[in-house]
Amino acid sequence: MTGATNQIILLTLASFGLLVALTLFGEYLRSRVPPGKSDPVVETYMTRIYSWWTMVIFFALALLTGLFGVVLLFTFSAFAALREFYTFSYKSQADHLALALAFFLILPLQFAFVWSGWAELFTVFIPVYAFLMLPMVSVLRGDPNRFLNRVSETQWGLMICVYCISHVPALMTLDLPGFEGRGVLLIAFLVMVVQIGDLLDIYFGRRIGRTRIAPGLSPKTWEGLVCGVVAAAVTGAMLYWMTPFSPLAAMAMAAVASVTGMFGNLVLTAIKRDKGVRDWSHLIPGQGGLLDQLDSVIFAAPIFYHLTHLIWAK
Repeated sequence: MTGATNQIILLTLASFGLLVALTLFGEYLRSRVPPGKSDPVVETYMTRIYSWWTMVIFFALALLTGLFGVVLLFTFSAFAALREFYTFSYKSQADHLALALAFFLILPLQFAFVWSGWAELFTVFIPVYAFLMLPMVSVLRGDPNRFLNRVSETQWGLMICVYCISHVPALMTLDLPGFEGRGVLLIAFLVMVVQIGDLLDIYFGRRIGRTRIAPGLSPKTWEGLVCGVVAAAVTGAMLYWMTPFSPLAAMAMAAVASVTGMFGNLVLTAIKRDKGVRDWSHLIPGQGGLLDQLDSVIFAAPIFYHLTHLIWAK
């Protein structure tokens, strides 16, 4: 086994240990709630922990299979996320061909470009070529009714669910001096710092939070955000060995990823409120859909990728 594989195995075991500790902590908090009652803060916390168990298992298996396994995992994740998003988007019969192309041509091509390491193309394929092509396809049907809304929602779905998600496996294709063959650890680093920041943002935001970031939209508070970002930064410093960054740079990258992810969560929450839904789907029983669970990672991924590429890649 390679050094990276050994590190992934050790990291997986450490993650399991951490999840056991967090689960026991949650059960302890539950035990302090009076019989017959429930604490919504604790239940939200436990919901996140349960989803983590599933994600860590599948994620670890994908990481151990290398680039192909990771690309395959996130290809299916993007397909599920895009389906969730388009379920609530406005569309007409004139958009059917454009939607089919989004699912069965643009999505697989984007991940094929990532798998081949063709960064010059996968970084512009959707925001340039797909964004220009799909409106042309829809306009040929001659239906001008809410045309801009229809096209915008189709494009925005591709940006969030395919383009952003594809930058997670793309981290494995970066050419980083002295970090060859260890790109998979960058993915683990990104997911861990963002998810830990999210978890503590939720917990502290509801325990000590007073000032809401977007009143009427989300219970997320500035106090919770600060606690979550600090936790992500500290975690990043502790895990700097998984990256080509120095401890200080790892803290900064973790903080940037965490902040981006938290505001991404607010953006997707605003879209859900606009559509009048609480969860994107019921893919994960009792926990919503894939977009509900990975919203922060989705928004953080392209920022994390491009900063790493600009500063540390050859």
